[in-house]
Amino acid sequence: MTPQDQSKFARGLAAHAPIIPVLVIEDLAHAVPLARALVAGGLPVLEVTLRSACALDAIAAMSEVEGGIVGAGTILTPADMKAAKAAGARFAVSPGATDRVLAAAEDEALPLLPGAVTASEVMALYERGYDMLKFFPAEAVGGAPALKSIGGPIPQVAFCPTGGISLANAQSYLSLSNVLCAGGSWVAPKAAMAAGDWEAITSLAREAAALPR
Repeated sequence: MTPQDQSKFARGLAAHAPIIPVLVIEDLAHAVPLARALVAGGLPVLEVTLRSACALDAIAAMSEVEGGIVGAGTILTPADMKAAKAAGARFAVSPGATDRVLAAAEDEALPLLPGAVTASEVMALYERGYDMLKFFPAEAVGGAPALKSIGGPIPQVAFCPTGGISLANAQSYLSLSNVLCAGGSWVAPKAAMAAGDWEAITSLAREAAALPR
């Protein structure tokens, strides 16, 4: 799968909703009801980070939820890419980008949203064929003003900023011409998951899905 095709797929994901939930699932029993709650709220694209022992099993389970498009986040190695594809992930997200991870995405034919934060990193990925990137860690490196500045000389590249984004500041990113969507974890609070309060999560998802862009 070429980088151009991967970016085209990523742009298509962004079209579904303004927010992609970034999920850490520590209890496999939460996976399916969480996916159903988020999809019901209008957020069908779900990024399950590989930060827990049950993450791959969660991806497999959530991939069966009607209307959901489930991917794997925190991809750090080619082995992660292969495991994510085997679990049923339809896309992958990495906090940065290495030659080996990029090659693995191309070899596995798994669309990748690679991370970049500096102009040089953005240029290197664009040169390789990627024009849809993750901007991480967004708030820590200057937030929306930093991303807007990158868009000046490199308007060809679009972004999904992630890292420190909340309902309160999401609009500052979504209003930028080079932002197609944003990633956020606030739509799936740990307390709500622990309590099984899926209605609360659906309500948060609806609020996020209604954000203008």
